[in-house]
Amino acid sequence: MSVASKSTLASSVQAAAAQAGLVLVSSTEGSDFHGQPTAVFELGLPPSGQSSLESTGRTLKLELTSTFEFDKPDLLPAITAHLAGEAKRLRNPRPECYVTLAGLPIALGKFQWPFHRSTSGADTYIVHGEMHLADGSTQNLHAKLAASVTLTFAEIVPAMEQPYAESFVYNAVRKTVDYGQLELLKSGNRQPVPVTTRYYSRWQKKFLFTETTDAERLEYLLRKVYWLSGVLGESKPVWIADPRDAQYLNTTEEDLLRMAGHEAGEGLMVLDGEFAAATPALLARAPEYQAKLEEALNFTKPQFNESMRSGHANM
Repeated sequence: MSVASKSTLASSVQAAAAQAGLVLVSSTEGSDFHGQPTAVFELGLPPSGQSSLESTGRTLKLELTSTFEFDKPDLLPAITAHLAGEAKRLRNPRPECYVTLAGLPIALGKFQWPFHRSTSGADTYIVHGEMHLADGSTQNLHAKLAASVTLTFAEIVPAMEQPYAESFVYNAVRKTVDYGQLELLKSGNRQPVPVTTRYYSRWQKKFLFTETTDAERLEYLLRKVYWLSGVLGESKPVWIADPRDAQYLNTTEEDLLRMAGHEAGEGLMVLDGEFAAATPALLARAPEYQAKLEEALNFTKPQFNESMRSGHANM
């Protein structure tokens, strides 16, 4: 990457980050799957009060193709929205953590952006990453991931770069877990996460992952606050109006806030703007949420017909 292009991209990222309330911590050169140069930016929240970026450790990595130019009318709004969301997500005690609809708390990371073309001959774009069980234990259950995007799907994405794809890739991972098609192990090979046009409505021009009812969304919020605030975050607040969750649940940020407000009135969480913290009443539901976690884990494990294993099946 030339000095001029690196400087231009860094300036664009710094400007977009500042607009989102973030600061540029560092800028380095990386490489993609094929060894081509990338630009790696570390962004964080500005120091506030007695805290600092170093003490909180809440930073995020943004990795872009070194020649990428997002400062264009058709690309700038999406990266601006992405960074604005990241700025709020960084206020979570564990910004990398999410909850699945089935009840699994997971941490997503080590994604090797940007996408690369499949080396197996398939007409797909691939990005590798990892998912870890994030229940506060030391089980180290995880899954190595290979999210694959079809060429048809890629046509609806403004750019095959992290800010334009991270949300739907992460939600495809969660949806694949919900299907029971990703197993959390202590070791293992990379597992596929198919990202296809079934997750996108051309008619509505939006991503669709899961049709949920009010009751399901409400239960999701309670599990999210229990795990991410209560168990992992020392009851510090987590972002409720996360558009990534809204996309996953096929709802709106406003609807999530509405339901959170209702539960705050029931004494299960403390609401502060768009953020909510777990209360002792919610933490008292630990046996229920632990049982749901075990149920969700068992659902991801391969099931065998024991009668066939014993040779009792009719053939």
